[in-house]
Amino acid sequence: MNKDEKELKGLSYSEVILLRKKFGTNTYNHKTENRIVAFIKNVFTEPMVLLLLVASAIYFINRQYSDAIFLAVSILLITAISLYQEKRSRNALLELQEFTKPLCKVIREGIEQSIKTEDIVVGDLVIIEEGALVPADGILVRSNDFSINESLLTGESMAVLKNENLEDNNVFSGTTVVTGVAIFEATKIGNQTQLGKIGHSLESIAEEKTPLEIQIGDFIKKMVFAGGLIFILIWILNYYRIGNFLESLLIALTLAMSILPEEIPVAFTTFMALGARRLMKMGIIVKQMKTVETLGSATVICTDKTGTITQNKMELAGLYLPSGLEVGVNTFNELKESEELITTAMWASEPIAFDPMEIAIHNIYKQNSAQDIRIFFKMIHEYPLAGTPPMMTHVFEDKAGNRIIASKGAPEAIFEVCNLLGEEREKAIAGMNRLAGSGYRILGVALGNWEGTDYPKMQQEIPFVFKGLVAFYDPPKDHITQVLQSFYKAGIAVKIITGDNAITTNAIAREIGFEGFDKAITGDELMQMSDAELQEKVMDINIFSRMFPDAKLRIVNALKASGQIVAMTGDGVNDGPSLKAAHIGIAMGKKGTAIAKDAASLILAEDDLSKMVDAVAMGRKIYTNLKKAVQYIISIHIPIILIVFLPLVLGWVYPNIFSPIHVILLELIMGPTCSIIYENEPTEADIMKRKPRTLTSTFFNVKELAISIFQGVAITLGLLFVYQYSVHNQWNQDLTRTMVFLTLITANVVLTLVNRSFYYSLWTTLQYKNNLIPIIICITVFVFAMLLTIPFMRSIFSFERLTLFNFSLCIFTGAVSVLWFEAVKYLRRKKS
Repeated sequence: MNKDEKELKGLSYSEVILLRKKFGTNTYNHKTENRIVAFIKNVFTEPMVLLLLVASAIYFINRQYSDAIFLAVSILLITAISLYQEKRSRNALLELQEFTKPLCKVIREGIEQSIKTEDIVVGDLVIIEEGALVPADGILVRSNDFSINESLLTGESMAVLKNENLEDNNVFSGTTVVTGVAIFEATKIGNQTQLGKIGHSLESIAEEKTPLEIQIGDFIKKMVFAGGLIFILIWILNYYRIGNFLESLLIALTLAMSILPEEIPVAFTTFMALGARRLMKMGIIVKQMKTVETLGSATVICTDKTGTITQNKMELAGLYLPSGLEVGVNTFNELKESEELITTAMWASEPIAFDPMEIAIHNIYKQNSAQDIRIFFKMIHEYPLAGTPPMMTHVFEDKAGNRIIASKGAPEAIFEVCNLLGEEREKAIAGMNRLAGSGYRILGVALGNWEGTDYPKMQQEIPFVFKGLVAFYDPPKDHITQVLQSFYKAGIAVKIITGDNAITTNAIAREIGFEGFDKAITGDELMQMSDAELQEKVMDINIFSRMFPDAKLRIVNALKASGQIVAMTGDGVNDGPSLKAAHIGIAMGKKGTAIAKDAASLILAEDDLSKMVDAVAMGRKIYTNLKKAVQYIISIHIPIILIVFLPLVLGWVYPNIFSPIHVILLELIMGPTCSIIYENEPTEADIMKRKPRTLTSTFFNVKELAISIFQGVAITLGLLFVYQYSVHNQWNQDLTRTMVFLTLITANVVLTLVNRSFYYSLWTTLQYKNNLIPIIICITVFVFAMLLTIPFMRSIFSFERLTLFNFSLCIFTGAVSVLWFEAVKYLRRKKS
């Protein structure tokens, strides 16, 4: 690194502004379709809108201008509601995208600062380090033990060593840093990068639909197909009966409108987008909307120990010396061996420490050393953390040529390179086990010796002398026991997957009340098993120690093969494959590397596992509320379909009790009900005591679908009773229509309230806080009151004034046709 220090001042703020104007922002922009045009295209290809347009045209042709205008206004209202819902969803996603935009480090005006990746300009000096994604194309200016994985562009999975002095000193956007640190000057950004140029091909790749999306889509297709068949049948039947082409078409359109459940896809999109937004406000960043759907299905959570279960605040707890002595933290500075062990551990750590253990080692060295000699030595060679189990080695030298070679890592790795044999090895293992049994995290430390500059390729080839063991205590997080109990109550198994040894992990697990703390398996043992053996073992064992990337990935795949829905936490470069493979990859927002965050589908902003309890609860709540909304839609559509269909087919006195304007008014009432009220419903009290649903479970299972059908049929019976009662009393068609409509509106309002829970009573759910319920109900009542009291509105809808008796009869019948389900809920509660 021969660059002069002044060259690393970076750009000035005025230069940044000019360069941004010249070259633009560091974003990939390929799609240019106008959002408004796309929205209008989507709206006017909706079946319901097309049906309304046809019906409105027929009314105009028949010179029924008031009906035609109402339907035209309805189209505008539906478009406005769709636009509002689309805007809510889009705003939620935009807010989410803004929150998840990656940050990077740059040097500007001589100061290192964090900025959004999109704010990089050509000429910026960008700092990248192990685990980071390269944010732009550029040329290396400085580097230290720097290697990079360019498989995204080249297909070659091996890491490539690079530095500023090599011919190949370029870095490319989207590639990942494997080791070391570097500074590069950005030369190309956004669409001009190598990744940006191939971005067009990525747009043709359609995002795979989730099982729930597929099920909902299939259901809607079946309803549309059924609606089409019935539409044709009713059109032919009416034409045969009345001989009027347009009138029979209008009647058939009315029925088709009543069948289409167009509220369902709107509800699905709204629930998922707003659910992601709610999670974000809780500090849980969801990168993909479909993750919201999956959250409530999680059956297993695989979690790291350090920093997730523990506080990641390392405190020196004790030392083990080669002589066999175990030294407490308060007395270790009295022995020369202790001082040598700490000093060697310090040299084996990074000069600028960021790992909590290394920070603790540097602090202890500084506090207890008579002279700090770190300033006299410079690192001249480094072996990064590698091997199974892992270790790392640093080589330092001063101006006089004095050399220090220090190594630290898993005790087993250090025992091996130091050739500890016989009694000495047994004593060291016994000392390690005693320290680990107290829940301490153990590092082995060794001092090496190598002459010359022809360093071996592998650090294990250097002769080492065992200097001892350093023990750290990383206390469990205060609330972790409650978090575990919350998972267990929710039917979610928890598995610890850690690089630490089994004894230390078991001790911590016992301390926090972890289920299955007495069984453990190592990564090496796991890799020797067949897939069938591993599938059996992963269900029985909850602690996996001395794990490495391939072993972690095998655990996740084995759990998935066993039918589990796997959530996996991780923060390092090596966690990327297993995070990607898990159904729900969870990266840590603070200590997580860019690779971990990129591979994950969810990020915990505060590195707090308790947020996963909230996330699972939110996922279950969203799924439950969506199911309530869909069941409500099915239940209320059945009476609308049947009250249009039965009088017509059976040739009753008033065959056309509802026209398109009545059906569309009902649709305008139902749309906001399902997508606004139910989305805003609070979490039910027992939601985290239920077992997880299977991801492949049918959204419309037979039992739940049967409930919706029975509710719909019961409401239909209430409507038919009112219809027949009116006919029996020889009341006219307008009065009959008014009574049937009022009964249906009443049933709709009561059904909205009753279906807030399929277990708890109406009295209980009325106490749930949902501010939208009184608003929506008051709007519904107000609209119907206007229809009955304003003469012009009455004439448009062909309604009549009702007597107090008729009004009361409709309200009573509509309520009873729904409230019977309260008895079913009572029996359920009594049974459970």
